[in-house]
Amino acid sequence: QVQLVESGGGLVQAGGSLRLTCVASGPVFEANTMGWYRQAPGKQRELVATNNGGGAINYGSSVKGRFTITRDNSRNTVYLQMNNLKPEDTAVYYCNADIAVIVPRTGKPSRANYWGQGTQVTVSS
Repeated sequence: QVQLVESGGGLVQAGGSLRLTCVASGPVFEANTMGWYRQAPGKQRELVATNNGGGAINYGSSVKGRFTITRDNSRNTVYLQMNNLKPEDTAVYYCNADIAVIVPRTGKPSRANYWGQGTQVTVSS
């Protein structure tokens, strides 16, 4: 079973940095778009950044210029480097990925969207 496992969250002061890591484990045949979303208390989940593995990268407007998303396709891993963190960046950060697995019965790939369990990022002022 495919799982997304996040790590790297924590508590940091404003202006500091954190690096989040998300690894797609299990019978991954192909990882397509991987990315990060976040949800603060009382707010809707919002886009942070996505990376399709082929050069197309998209950032939410509030993090442009401060956050950088990269990925290691050989390890089915996506990273989020967060610099100049602000208190308003405080949220639970979720990894998201479109993953293809091979269906044993057919031998053909089947794609689905997966979410990680979330990692807390807290930025103090």
